[in-house]
Amino acid sequence: MEQLEGLGKIDRGRLAALMRGTKGTISVGEASTILHVPPSDAAKMLARWAKKGWLSRVRRGLYVPVPLESRTPDVPLEDPWVIAVRLFSPCYIGGWSAAEHWDLTEQIFRTVLVMTTQKPRDRRPTIRGTSFLLSTVLDESLFGLKTVWRGQIKVQVSDSTRTILDLLHNPQWGGGIRSVTDMFTAYLKSENKNPSLLGDYAKRLGNGAVFKRLGFLLERYAPNEQELIDACRTQLTSGNAQLDPSLNADKLVTRWRLWVPKNWRKESLVD
Repeated sequence: MEQLEGLGKIDRGRLAALMRGTKGTISVGEASTILHVPPSDAAKMLARWAKKGWLSRVRRGLYVPVPLESRTPDVPLEDPWVIAVRLFSPCYIGGWSAAEHWDLTEQIFRTVLVMTTQKPRDRRPTIRGTSFLLSTVLDESLFGLKTVWRGQIKVQVSDSTRTILDLLHNPQWGGGIRSVTDMFTAYLKSENKNPSLLGDYAKRLGNGAVFKRLGFLLERYAPNEQELIDACRTQLTSGNAQLDPSLNADKLVTRWRLWVPKNWRKESLVD
């Protein structure tokens, strides 16, 4: 590990100017603009300061400051959400990461789940010891989001209702259907529960499997939500879906056109 080295007066002034003019991360472009130097010179300065231990390279052309109390530049990301915004925008924090944010789960997920309109080659990058999972979404899917502040940076995260719909769209974004069911029941007990909005979001997503999973789970865990259950039935598409595509399913709940594992079977729900 490299130890932090001293900086001369000019470099200290330049680095201080960058700290004041940026928000959590420093790019070559920002350094070029703030310091009024060509991009090639800015890139060399950032690389030099990183070598001395005052900056830590996140990706090519992007750096984060090293905390003054650190004795080495080999430090984990202070806030992975900020890095996600800089690297993967347009994007939002979703799935299990959003569920954690909205207190829908007590599980600890060590990978940050990012929904992005980009189509990255590496969908599971590890950056400074933090793992990310990147899922590509369409531009028109960027709705149902809340803005949260992480320091001085605005980050988009799916609201609790949109989070549930994303989990029903792809149960693996919640760690599997069992985990998703726990998050769903937590949502139903939360102050953010909004059955009307749940139905509206589901229509905007336009995924038939979401209505099948939603209706099935509502009948089990919120049978009093009859209006939404009926709305789900009117939106059923042809063909059969799986409760969780990652699991073997040998029982068909015909009323919801949904294949479920045997241990999910209820006589009252299977025709």
